[in-house]
This record gives sequence, C-alpha cells and structure tokens, in this order.
Amino acid sequence: MAIHPLGKNQSKTVVPVSVRTAVNADHAGTIAALPETRGFWPDLWRRYRQNRLALFGLFVLLALVIIALIGPLLYNIDPTTISPSYNLNAFPSAANWLGTDNTGRDTLARLIYGLRVSLLVAVFVETINITVGATLGLLAGYFGGMVDFVISRLADMLFAFPGLLLAILVSAVFGKAAEDQFGSVGRLLIVTGALSLVGWPLMARYVRGQTLTLRERDYVLAARSLGADSRRILLRHILPNLAGLIVVSSTLDIANVVIAEAVLSLLGLGIQPPDSSLGIMITQATPFISVNWTQVFFPSAVLTLIVLSVSFIGDGLRDALDPQSRSH
Repeated sequence: MAIHPLGKNQSKTVVPVSVRTAVNADHAGTIAALPETRGFWPDLWRRYRQNRLALFGLFVLLALVIIALIGPLLYNIDPTTISPSYNLNAFPSAANWLGTDNTGRDTLARLIYGLRVSLLVAVFVETINITVGATLGLLAGYFGGMVDFVISRLADMLFAFPGLLLAILVSAVFGKAAEDQFGSVGRLLIVTGALSLVGWPLMARYVRGQTLTLRERDYVLAARSLGADSRRILLRHILPNLAGLIVVSSTLDIANVVIAEAVLSLLGLGIQPPDSSLGIMITQATPFISVNWTQVFFPSAVLTLIVLSVSFIGDGLRDALDPQSRSH
C-alpha cells in the first residue's frame, strides 16, 4: 500500500490559484513599498533640507562666498581709491552703488574686500582649531594618563584668561611687529593666531569628552581584543564617529570668530587701514552716522547675515546628524 508523503492521517492543503495570486500580489506590493536604501550623504541632505532656516542659511552663506570670490570681477572699483571732496559720505547712487565713506572710498568695493577678509580669517581659525584642538583632544581622551594630564593642564592655563582678552593682548603685543615685518599679511596672521590660541582649547575639551565615551563602546573593545593597534582604532573607529560632531562644532564657532575679528578691528588691533574689514568699516563710519547712516548699516547687515547663516547651518547639521535632537 502506498503511503502518502505527508503521513497517514495528513492531507495536502491545496490553495486555489485565485488565492495564491492575491497573496503574491500582496507580497509584491509590500516589497515595492519598502523604502530604498540611501547612502549617508543623500540621507544627511534629506534630513538637513527639512530645516528651512538651515537651508536658508546655506543659500545666504553660499551667496556671500560667491560675492567675496567674484565680486571684484563684476564690480571693478579699487576699494582704496579716494573720490573727490564733493563725493564724501555719499548715499547710494548709480556711480557708487552703496555710496562712499568719509574719505570718498566706494563702500561696496570695501565691503566685498572686508567680507573676503572676515571669511578668510574664519576659515583659517577653524582649520587650526580642528587640526590642533581635535587632535590633542582625541589623544587626551583615548590615551589618558600623562598625555591627558599635560594637554588638559595646558588647556586650563589658557582657560584662565578670558578668551577675547587674551586675543586682544596677543594682537596688541605682537601685531605691530608682525605688520612692520610682513605688512598686512603679518597683521592677518597675528589676528588668526590670536583667535586660534583661544579657540583650540574649547575644541580639545569637547573632543576629549566625546572620545572618553567612544573608547568604551563595544566595537572599540572588540577591535582592541582582536589585536588592532591604537592608530587603527583612532583612525577607523573613533575619528569617523567624531567627524560629524567636529564639523557641527566648528560651524557654530565660525560666528564667534567673525564677531571676535570685528571686535579686534573695532579696537584698532585687527586688520589695519588701508585694508578693509567689516569691523574697520563700522568703526570708521560710526562718527558719521548722523551724516550718512547707510555707511554703518551695510557692514553691520553683512556681519549679521554671516553670524545668522552659520548659526542656522550649524543647527541644521546638528539636527541632521542626530535626528533625535530635533524639536517638533
């Protein structure tokens, strides 16, 4: 007697063709409805652009950078050229789109040059902060012991001075000598160095704290147990997880750097005439505000746009990299 493959008392359940077709259609719809797998950067951009203020800040900052780069080619006027005496403190006109200052120099030409200086200082300072501060903070947090002690004490020594006061002191002591030796480039280097000197300890402390947390994660302990050396763990496991946080911190700090550079210029310790910066323009135009208020308004407005745009960008990056931090 033939025995059924499913057993003596079991029978095979036959599913009608119509039911199988419906089930297959449902599965196909489910599979089609699954979201596509996105890469890191497309997914970051998708989350970033949901923040309208961050998107607006990005467009404004890109516009300012483009103006600083190609502005002199489109508006070919020397920012140091002095107009005739009848054209002093002039309001905006066809000849001078944003007017002239108290010596007759074109405001728009000086504004483009000052914008370039402010952005250049911010980029240099943040590059030094990331290179020095992030590196020292990474080493202090990972190795601990004497390495952590030396780096932390050095940072604490700089923290003992108010940041802006220390930058003013460095600029006042070394600025004139650097300018006499290297010209306007020397003054720019001193301003950049002074602001970096007070900026890198903050970056180092922030990175150190994050590194102390990351070095105890399971994937780091697993890599160490498999024989990975410190260099590989730092470069392949810890630093990639810190990169986004470092970028966000640097972006938010650009606003402070731009303001600090303007303050140094306001005090006469930053970029010196005939070179231009946003701080110098505000300083020189303030005594003539009753004659022509636009000369104070335009550089102040550009400074405000830089500060707000980089602040919005930093907030957007922070939310995009950590969606749980977003407030609805």
